[in-house]
Amino acid sequence: MRTVWFMTGNAGKVREAKHSLEPLGFNVKQLTIEGVDIVEPQCDDLETVARSKLEQAKAYLPDSNDALMVEDAGLFVDELNGFPGVYSAYVLKTLDCDGLLKLVGPDKRRDARFEAVAALLLDDTIHVARGICRGSLAITPSGSDGFGFDPIFIPDDVEFHGEAITTNGLTFAEVGLPVKEKFSHRRKALDGLIDLLSTPETASSS
Repeated sequence: MRTVWFMTGNAGKVREAKHSLEPLGFNVKQLTIEGVDIVEPQCDDLETVARSKLEQAKAYLPDSNDALMVEDAGLFVDELNGFPGVYSAYVLKTLDCDGLLKLVGPDKRRDARFEAVAALLLDDTIHVARGICRGSLAITPSGSDGFGFDPIFIPDDVEFHGEAITTNGLTFAEVGLPVKEKFSHRRKALDGLIDLLSTPETASSS
């Protein structure tokens, strides 16, 4: 199996990536780089951030023949003109879910969306895929199964391949991973990578 090092401190992200990529013959492992600061560029685009992280981290791959993956995601709130977006990790750390809900207020529009960019460096080529999940903000945080802003995000009901998919008004943090994966922005981004990796040219190198 070809090894994919997923640079993240979030074990939940690694678990989702394993579930999606291992059936294609990729052995997904978590990569943490101790004592090195990976600098995020000041920009408003997730793909730019992801590409920058790949370029900075590739020198730390255990084996230069291995693949390197990063994933950047953000919560974009309509009432806040897309904030926190690319700054979601910082806002989560400083304000937490409750603080963000206070910024929005109880009587404002609650439309929001999660966006994710999955970027994979494989054989000196960067493959990028995006995923979007639309929904709304909960009134209060609920659930403990997810991470990030999952406790305050309720995904919209969708229909996929003829199947009606819903959390019945529950947040991402209140449902199990099998349900969340049907909706999530990360799953959509990973599916996009799978499509790219399943092409004959890419698959022949894995």
